[in-house]
Amino acid sequence: MTVATMVTLVRIIAIPFLVLVFYWPSEQARFWAAGLFGLASLTDWLDGYLARRMKQVSSMGKFLDPVADKLMVATALVLLLQQHPTALFAVAVAIVIGREITVSALRERMAELGIGETVAVSWLGKWKTTFQMLSIFFLLWNREEPIGGLSMYDAGLFMFYLAVLLTIVSMVHYLVRALPRL
Repeated sequence: MTVATMVTLVRIIAIPFLVLVFYWPSEQARFWAAGLFGLASLTDWLDGYLARRMKQVSSMGKFLDPVADKLMVATALVLLLQQHPTALFAVAVAIVIGREITVSALRERMAELGIGETVAVSWLGKWKTTFQMLSIFFLLWNREEPIGGLSMYDAGLFMFYLAVLLTIVSMVHYLVRALPRL
């Protein structure tokens, strides 16, 4: 068990706490839910950094890291959908979760074929993840009071729909790269 893998496990263990804090009957609950999600998002960067820096990249870490990310994001999106139950938001959440399942399955199949590098994480995927994590953080916080003239919630919603667009584009990008080799 490497240090990086332990950091990844902390992210998975944090998921039920995110749900509990989200529903905690307090005016500060959303602030703390956003903070917990933000910290978990930072551990995504931290575990990769530690694994490379300490030369402890492991098969377990390579498996758990994307699973932890997808579990955390899917949980947060389901919580947000309950708060914002509109058809447009539901379709956007379905696109994000569907893309994650599709790309994960595609990566698994390409690895089985010995050509996993075909669908390695791209810069497009990294930008998608950045906008997705920031948007979820702002949406969880749900702060309506403007900061610099802009509501954090509105900024989060804008970034989320931008992340959905990047989600679609990155999925198409991965599929186009992989389909000829399947």
